[in-house]
Amino acid sequence: MAKPFSHSSLEPLQAASPSSSAALSAMPYLSDLPEWDLTDLYASMDAPALQADLKRAADDAKSFEAAWKGKLASEAANKTGGGLGRAMKDYEALEELLGKIGAYASLIYASDTADPRRAKLYGDIHEKMTDASSHYLFFTLELNQVDDQAIADALDADPAFNHYRPWVIDLRKDKPFQLEDRVEQLFHEKSVTGRSAWNRLFDETMTALRFTVDGAELTLEPTLNLLQDPDPALRQKASEALAETFKANLRTFSLITNTLSKDREISDRWRGFEDIADARHLANRVERPVVDALAQAVQAAYPRLSHRYYALKAKWLGMEQMNNWDRNAPLPEAPTATIGWEDAKQTVLSAYNRFDPKMADIARDFFDKRWIDAGVRPGKAPGAFAHPTVPSAHPYVLLNYQGKPRDVMTLAHELGHGVHQVLAGGQGALMASTPLTLAETASVFGEMLTFRSLLDGTTDRRERKAMLAQKVEDMINTVVRQIAFYSFERKVHTERKNGELTADQIGQFWLEVQAESLGPAIRLREGYETFWAYVPHFIHSPFYVYAYAFGDCLVNSLYAVYQNAESGFQAKYFDMLRAGGTKHHSELLAPFGLDASDPAFWNKGLSVIEGLIDELEAME
Repeated sequence: MAKPFSHSSLEPLQAASPSSSAALSAMPYLSDLPEWDLTDLYASMDAPALQADLKRAADDAKSFEAAWKGKLASEAANKTGGGLGRAMKDYEALEELLGKIGAYASLIYASDTADPRRAKLYGDIHEKMTDASSHYLFFTLELNQVDDQAIADALDADPAFNHYRPWVIDLRKDKPFQLEDRVEQLFHEKSVTGRSAWNRLFDETMTALRFTVDGAELTLEPTLNLLQDPDPALRQKASEALAETFKANLRTFSLITNTLSKDREISDRWRGFEDIADARHLANRVERPVVDALAQAVQAAYPRLSHRYYALKAKWLGMEQMNNWDRNAPLPEAPTATIGWEDAKQTVLSAYNRFDPKMADIARDFFDKRWIDAGVRPGKAPGAFAHPTVPSAHPYVLLNYQGKPRDVMTLAHELGHGVHQVLAGGQGALMASTPLTLAETASVFGEMLTFRSLLDGTTDRRERKAMLAQKVEDMINTVVRQIAFYSFERKVHTERKNGELTADQIGQFWLEVQAESLGPAIRLREGYETFWAYVPHFIHSPFYVYAYAFGDCLVNSLYAVYQNAESGFQAKYFDMLRAGGTKHHSELLAPFGLDASDPAFWNKGLSVIEGLIDELEAME
């Protein structure tokens, strides 16, 4: 089924905040922003086509089970039958159909998670999808029980089966961690009342939270964005409001975290994973030493990157030490005007067009065909994401746009995902999805294109300084912060093995990794120990976070290749995106002369951030 949507940031900073306390009582949202049109999936929540597809999925899943269960080994041995190829096509058709249904449920729910009708539809569809998919869960399990040589022979003998060779090879990597069929089915069916239920509780709890700032009741998104306000007093009030509400709900968030961590430990123990993050590495098709090398390189670079930059920023703000609520404060040189939607659109499309007109053409469809939901409204999911849906349809993008420069970068980021998903769609429902480590490549590359385009058009020294500083902050948030988040998750999951964790323990882990990564220029004030509670990736996708750092460092190296390439880069780049999930990261990077398994590779990417900080220091 379709992969879960990809958030662009773990610290949502997309929406602009009002410039004064008085503005808080007014509606802090831009108007005339696009809302997506989901009718390309289904006309409405009660559409007959949706109900018909749910019934067809249930019926087809049962038919698939009756046709193929218990027969895969004999089909593999039949060199002339072509049965495995037919089975794969039927399996992919089921994945496509259920993926479409699930995508619609996810998107309609994200539009307003506070709406009981949408929440019920989301829950009901998830249950029906689980019921249907339980009838063909056997397929991957049984296929992995077939002898290796028999599978190899069948791939060579059957062109239809051979089409899925990359998928089959990836599937075989799961074989050592596969459990007995009935246990797998139990895990699968219990997910509705287990992990999925706790995920939904987190989402609905977070959506319902309200934060009181100067008498105004705000949702999470605009409250977080007050941390970018020019007024330090307002930033402090927002931070304290966040801390107060998080603290009042820590019992719930601690219970969710403890339960999901224990749930993961049980699964990992039964499957035989050695390290707490090995399941994620396997899903990402990346080796543990590669991730370890990335994490170690970033951690070693903390003093050269975040510590040094925040010391500079404290000086610019006239402080000896910044408070945690000052970390994303705008610089005096930063532009304060709101960037309209049309300007943001043209900025990103122009940058994409400079790289290659084909890239801009794909991105333009998102605007022209209403594939974007950009406004901020109560109940809407916070942050931003691009959902690939299924190859027979197209991706959708969700933003919470409020006109800040960071919002423009978020638009560029999510459209990068969208372009990637459109191009990879040609691989089909089974092979279009990209491992998370590479899923951030196109998004971060889109940001880099947009940033460089804007920087090249800037001649004013103060504006250039503000742009460089903002880019450094974004890169620190993407690389340093996410590796710190990864360290935090490792602490939580490691200690959870010894027993349930209190909110105080989790908060202490949070403060430890934040102090280490942010450095002495930032003072972590009382209340900040609760800020772990709202990060959705810890709940939805444990250990996802290192994918951001992976993608940013990779793109830094990739962009350097682009800058030095005489010709042919764009063609190689589009080939990489079109490959979807059919190639390992080593195969995808080889045409560019890059190797993520080389520890020096990560230092090359980090040196780009260091170089931007050097330039900022030189401007002093």
